Amino acid sequence: MPKNIITRRHKPALTRHHKIAIAGVSALGAAALAFSAVPSNASTTTSEAASSANVAYSSQQIKDVKASVTDRLAVDSIKAETAKAKAEARAKAAAKAAADAAAKKKAAAEAAAKKRAEDARKAKEAASRSAQRAAVKKTAAPSYANNLDGWIRHSLDIMKSKGIPGSYNGLYRNIMRESSGNPNAINNWDINAINGIPSKGLLQVIPPTFTAYHVAGTSWNIYDPVANITAAANYAAAKYGSMDNVNSAY
Repeated sequence: MPKNIITRRHKPALTRHHKIAIAGVSALGAAALAFSAVPSNASTTTSEAASSANVAYSSQQIKDVKASVTDRLAVDSIKAETAKAKAEARAKAAAKAAADAAAKKKAAAEAAAKKRAEDARKAKEAASRSAQRAAVKKTAAPSYANNLDGWIRHSLDIMKSKGIPGSYNGLYRNIMRESSGNPNAINNWDINAINGIPSKGLLQVIPPTFTAYHVAGTSWNIYDPVANITAAANYAAAKYGSMDNVNSAY
């Protein structure tokens, strides 16, 4: 014969009220059993006393159960509040950490931007200083050697700035013929010397000619090499077109 198969069903979980009710029923059942166990010939007073005592005991049990449940609920509530507080604290800590990280990142970005700006400013200032140095170097007066080559080159630069024609070769050739390159040379034997105005300097210029054709910015000393060359070149340009055109006494 087939066996009866009993399917076990899952019992629903007991709620707080169910637990209290079960505890109460258990207490009442215990009281009833105690009452029925009393002998039939016992006095009514004894039965009533026992019954009263059992009932009082059962009520106390119910109170104890309620208190236990209440305590458990209070404990659970405290645990829940504690867990909530911890969760909130963790959330606040995480938010603070995120804010600190964002602040640090922002500060780092600002510092980097500031450094780039400072580097750009320094580079710009350095470039400006370089340009200024180059301009100063470009406009600075050139240096000339204190010899015949330097004197001629210095005179040529002054002549160029004043629009006086002449070349290095033309000046050099006439200087060597007139004074052999001696800036202190003086002619004491020609007609000019006889007339009291001897020729002087590298290009043997007489004083009146030197004064008339003196070039501004040069010395008024007729023996000064640069002043003598420049004044003589200025005179030759006016009379011959250029010192390059002079090949003998002029």
